[in-house]
Parts: sequence; C-alpha cells; structure tokens
Amino acid sequence: MATSLCGLGAWPGSLRPWVLTCLVTLMLLPPPSNSGDKENHNQPVCGKPWWPDNLNETRHWPWEVSIRLENEHVCGGALIDFSWVISAAHCIQGNKEYSVMLGSSKLQPEGSSWALKIHVNDIILHPKYWGRNFFRNDVALLHLDIPVIYNKYVQPICLPEYDFDLKVGTQCWETGWGSKQRFSDNLTLTSELWEAEVFIMDNRRCDHIFHKRSFYPRVMHLVRKNMICATNYGVNLCYEDPGGPLACEIDGRWILVGVLSRKKACIKPQNPGVYTRLTKYTKWIQEQRNHGALPGPCRASYLPLLFWLLHLPVGPRLLHTSSS
Repeated sequence: MATSLCGLGAWPGSLRPWVLTCLVTLMLLPPPSNSGDKENHNQPVCGKPWWPDNLNETRHWPWEVSIRLENEHVCGGALIDFSWVISAAHCIQGNKEYSVMLGSSKLQPEGSSWALKIHVNDIILHPKYWGRNFFRNDVALLHLDIPVIYNKYVQPICLPEYDFDLKVGTQCWETGWGSKQRFSDNLTLTSELWEAEVFIMDNRRCDHIFHKRSFYPRVMHLVRKNMICATNYGVNLCYEDPGGPLACEIDGRWILVGVLSRKKACIKPQNPGVYTRLTKYTKWIQEQRNHGALPGPCRASYLPLLFWLLHLPVGPRLLHTSSS
C-alpha cells in the first residue's frame, strides 16, 4: 500500500496532498522487525562472542553495554535490538540523562574506532517494579536516540521465547566491569570487561541459601518464579555488574536469560547471584519494542517535513500553458 501511495503517478497539481498522504501512511505503518531474535537475511539471528587476535584477552561480547551517567559507568546492559537495550530497573536513578557505550571491552576506550556512545532517548521501567533488597520485576528498557548499525563489534543477543525451559545446571556466562572484595559490599570497576562461567541453580536451593542470612520466615519466598539464580560453585569469584547480562548458548544460539538484579555475597563460593528471569517478561518487552510507528531518526526526519506541508495550501495548483 505504501508503494502505491508514494508512486509517481500523481498529477503535478496534486503532488502535495499525495506527499502528505504518503508521509502519514509511513508514520502509521508498523515498525520493521529489528529484533535480534527474529530472522533477518542481512544480519545474523543472534550475535556470538569471539576471540580477539590476542588470545590472552577475554572474548568479545558484542551485545555488552555500559550504561553511563555523565560518562561514568553505573550498570551493565545488553543490546537486544537496533534501538533497544535491556538492564535492571534498580539501575535507573530518577529522571537523569543516560547514555550507553557499545562495541568495546574497555571501560574507557580511547582512540577506538569501534566504540560507540549513544544518548538514551527514553527509559521504560516495568510498571510493577518495586523493592529494596530483593527487587520485584527488576527490568528496564532503554530506547536509544539513534539506532546502531550491526558489525563485528556490535550485535544483539536473542531473547528467550516465553515458554523457553531453562534447565538447572545449564552452563551460562555473566559479563561486566564491576567487582568487589570478599566481606565487602563496595563495588569497584575493572578497566577490561570480565567474563565468568556460571551454572543455573535450582530456585528452592537458592531461596534456602538466602534465608540462612535473613530474618524472613521460610514461608516467605525471597527467590520467586520470575527470578533466576546462578553460581560458579567452586571458584570464589566476586565479579558482578548490576543489570549485566546472563547469557547461555542453547543449540548454537546465544540467548539472554537474565539481567543481574541482586548483588552476590562473596563470603562463600557457592553464594549465587539473582537475576531477573526474562522469559516472564517476553510479552511486555515485545509490546514496548512495537510501540511507535517508525524508529526515532526516521520519525524525526518526517516530522519537520510534515509540519511544513501542513502549513502549505494543499488545494489544486493550476498549471499555466502557453497557447500556440
């Protein structure tokens, strides 16, 4: 329909009404599929981590995002679309100007041609987010001011389907720029992105561990169905980055199963991290991503022209021809 409305078959005298109709139609069309979890013949279905030339370095995780406030890292996140980043809701502190950094494993890349810094246009917190220690519905979407262009260094990670079954014991990876010392809650930042292998833990066992250190009665579940627990079991790693991704390779596809919600206790190696289980929010995420007719830059380009057209007379224009 859009092609026929925008065709060149209109007479010159009715050009402005046709152009106006064309622009309005384009703005009302549903957005193109930009998601990393859908087939796209020009881009891979999902991004994949890869090794740099120097094997002593960690792998490059192309969906990794540093969420920044005044150019200071505050939380991790993951790119899930050309224009969308997902993180934890508790990372967002009030109505402030956030930006994201993508494409680099260095927290402060200098002179990197692949590092991108993009302003955040809008932030959507889950409407039922609340809590202090164990957050409920701890998920947020950040809409980028301009869409990214996928390349080797910047690619999205797929989201799980709502019925995706994440089995206990599944090997996954957490990544980020934050770490802390044992017996300390203070978070320090690392200059290079770290990666840690973890395994999915049974929620009941995880809940039992956290109840040992709390005064809440056992009948009150601290770890709920919309949460995931993951642990490294043996090695006492105290790396963490709130809002950072929990990524699992399932049948050759890298899937974002969670974002870090609750800080990890570093007293014992088996203490788990608690993540927001994204399968419980698939529908909500898709609804937010489908909201609006066109990506931001396209919409911004059409609006000035539409405003100009609305202030011009759109009646038929007479064509004067000379008589022989």
